[in-house]
Amino acid sequence: MTLAFIIAATAAGGVLSVLFAALIAFQALGSLLPRLVSFSAGALLGAAFLDLLPHAFSSGMDPHTLFATLLGGVLAFFLLEKFALWRHSHHHEHDGHDHEHGFDAHEARGSGLLILVGDSLHNFADGILIAAAFLADPWLGLMTTVAVIAHEVPQEAGDFIVLVNAGYSRLRALVYNGVASLASVIGGVLGYFALDAASHLVPFVVVLAAASFIYIAVADLIPWMHRRSKTESSGWQILMVSAGVGLIAVTHHLAH
Repeated sequence: MTLAFIIAATAAGGVLSVLFAALIAFQALGSLLPRLVSFSAGALLGAAFLDLLPHAFSSGMDPHTLFATLLGGVLAFFLLEKFALWRHSHHHEHDGHDHEHGFDAHEARGSGLLILVGDSLHNFADGILIAAAFLADPWLGLMTTVAVIAHEVPQEAGDFIVLVNAGYSRLRALVYNGVASLASVIGGVLGYFALDAASHLVPFVVVLAAASFIYIAVADLIPWMHRRSKTESSGWQILMVSAGVGLIAVTHHLAH
């Protein structure tokens, strides 16, 4: 019965957070997309520095090892994006879908891949967290699931916007985000069967997810923002980055 609760909670948590985030993003896309890219940068940095990394470093693991993992993750995502861009330059996709205007599609394709990898790692770690809570107490598991949904919505909205701006159709971005959210189910099942054996790996998974968010924000989104920087747009960029960070900070505080 506990396993059934864990599967239901992780699946519902992932799907609901993606649907709420997509609903928010769908209503705001279009002419507001450049401003929402700035919001996404803030949300990703906020999720990495205010949520994921503090969670990992509070686990008691050696900080030097975790910092080395963070550096290795950033470098790995750099190489992964290089490969994705190289592959895209040799195999152009023409799927017939209308794409939103934003990044150059060639430059942005890699960021879409990275956001899916990072989001999957983050959801996997959330699944393990939910499993641990249910194994301790069913009510604690339910509250943890609600907290996960609450802090996932702004981050998932940012992920959705990055995917659309990377050239994915809205439907494809929604589907891919939904598939990535199912990693929480895998994490929940693994946590149920092998939590004691696998718990020491959770901080490393969390750090790798943070590395992907940091890399996307710093290497892809912020340089794009600088290229568009004018007096008026710079003000909006600062405001929206602050809003992204602030929303993550508030939801993180309320979830705790």
